Amino acid sequence: MALDKIKSQISKIRKKIREADYCYYIQNEPKTSDKEYDNLLKSLESLEKKYPQLITPDSPTQRVSGELLKEFPAVKHKKKMLSLDNTYSIEELEEWEKRMKRVLKKDIAFSYLCELKIDGISCSLNYQNGRLIRGLTRGDGQKGEDVTANIKTIHSVPLKLRKKYPKSLEVRGEIYINKKDFEKLNSQRLKNGENPFANPRNAAGGSLKLLNPNLVAKRNLKCFIHSFGWVEGCNFGSQQEFFEKITKWGLRTQKENKLCKNLRQVIDYCTHFQQKRDSLNYEADGVVIKVNGLDLQKKLGSTQKSPRWAVAYKFPAIRKTTKVKNMEFGVGRTGIITPVAILKPIRCGGATIKRATLHNFDEIKRLGVKIGDTVLIERAGDVIPKIIKVINSKRNGKEKPIIKPKKCPICKEAVEKEEVYLFCLNPNCPSKLKRSLVHFAGRRAMDIEGMGESLIEELVNRRTIHNISDIYKLTKKDLLALPLFKEKKANNIIESISKSKEQSLSNLLFGLGIPQVGQKAANTLAGHFKSLNKITHLKKEDFEKINEIGPIMAESIVKFFSQKSVNKTLKEFKKLGLAPKKEQDKKSNQLNGKTFVFTGQLSNFSRNQAQKEVERLGGRWSSTVSSKTDFLVAGDNPGSKYSQAKEKKVKILSENNFLKLIGI
Repeated sequence: MALDKIKSQISKIRKKIREADYCYYIQNEPKTSDKEYDNLLKSLESLEKKYPQLITPDSPTQRVSGELLKEFPAVKHKKKMLSLDNTYSIEELEEWEKRMKRVLKKDIAFSYLCELKIDGISCSLNYQNGRLIRGLTRGDGQKGEDVTANIKTIHSVPLKLRKKYPKSLEVRGEIYINKKDFEKLNSQRLKNGENPFANPRNAAGGSLKLLNPNLVAKRNLKCFIHSFGWVEGCNFGSQQEFFEKITKWGLRTQKENKLCKNLRQVIDYCTHFQQKRDSLNYEADGVVIKVNGLDLQKKLGSTQKSPRWAVAYKFPAIRKTTKVKNMEFGVGRTGIITPVAILKPIRCGGATIKRATLHNFDEIKRLGVKIGDTVLIERAGDVIPKIIKVINSKRNGKEKPIIKPKKCPICKEAVEKEEVYLFCLNPNCPSKLKRSLVHFAGRRAMDIEGMGESLIEELVNRRTIHNISDIYKLTKKDLLALPLFKEKKANNIIESISKSKEQSLSNLLFGLGIPQVGQKAANTLAGHFKSLNKITHLKKEDFEKINEIGPIMAESIVKFFSQKSVNKTLKEFKKLGLAPKKEQDKKSNQLNGKTFVFTGQLSNFSRNQAQKEVERLGGRWSSTVSSKTDFLVAGDNPGSKYSQAKEKKVKILSENNFLKLIGI
């Protein structure tokens, strides 16, 4: 048979399969029997096996590659993926609408598009000439992980668009697992002796990060599309028009989406689904509300984190009663020992709840909770469940009091009470160490790229790392001994560790995790004293001379650097070549006593760099506008601070005027 005829035959079969997928997964109206569908797929597989040169990336047979993925490279989003601001009441929704009218400086009638807020994992899908070429996770909004092979296993994500699609399109959506599939998955995990997933969102996220697409395909993930990042070759006038067009192209949207003519209709929609949420076949924790007109969306713009034209209305917390079976004690980065109640498992807010934090021992006393008590618990979205009260009427006299541990539950070393908290004093307690390492390697501290929680967990568990300074003793051989590590990945991490040795003094101070000292205080200390050696030898009164440092913080700094373990770590840092950059000397005191607030996106440097520049010149910065604010520096798409500054008659500077002021 001529190759052209084979090509035509393959094309027809693919078209039939795509049409069947569209009817089944997008329209939810199957028109092809399972047997007929399987026969079509087998015919296609057979022909492609004989003529592999005719296989294309968008063929239905290519949903599962069969190859193990080595890793998920980070890819920069062409347009930043923002997150949504949350509202929790009708009053907050009304205030949101008022804010938009203030930004536009006129009273305007908005129409809104309402969608259910799916409890899943955000993704970005990139189509070129109708073909899916890349699928990314949201990541940090700037960059996402390339999980294309895994996304291709999701049948509700078309590999090829249908009918008059644009040349280039990037859409955003939510990948999720429905309730029935979630229950089946957890049931199977328990049978296999594996830990069940805490909730459907974790299940979807964990599935999307599996290294074998064949396993991902078995998880039956689904996807709804809710917005777009960019498009070439097409225009949308409204959110509603966007949904209408992408549905014709074969992309899946929620059938519950609704156009509301005013805020009253929005509130009715929210109330309706708040009551109906348990009857949905997927978990929804609220409603996403968007201004329908794209021209208005453009005028309203965004803050650095969120669009002004969209907001999430979160459903109220769900409360259930259950029993306290036992008590465990966790140890945090600073050594705080947190009591955690082990509960009789109960479904609450889309998750099986087995644990609830009690924060501290004063909270246990306030609630009067005992082991064996029936308690009322509350869960809102991803918030850790908490115990609201004890149901005293359910007591039978067999309840046992909760006893404070006399030793650290992890390392069995001495503990100390300070205010309402109990602390583990051992600096090398494994639980403290893991959390300290995550903080130390974080972006705002030493910025060691690739050194995340899972790697640190593995290194500490294998006893490769015993304290923070051991990070700088790691070798490529150590990393290659770990699962899934290859030459390139190991080299990148070693290079990142080496690069971090030259981080600024303020980054190192923040990374050390000094109690009471946040990023701003670390900047102040570094800018004022310039030397780590000097800071370690100062007295409490030396720190109190600085306006931004009070007696509690000063005492905490002195106490931290008086510890033998801390001094030992600092000596090790020096031996291992850690040489933090000194903060630049002030050019002058030209900004002395002046307070700055920043809003919007700066183009010449990051907000953190701008804040450091203010400190370098003797000024201060704040995150909130008040009567003490001297200047508001407004970048692109300024937030609500802009209108607050106008109301308080604070002087507003453009980025260019700010640069002139500081002499750049």
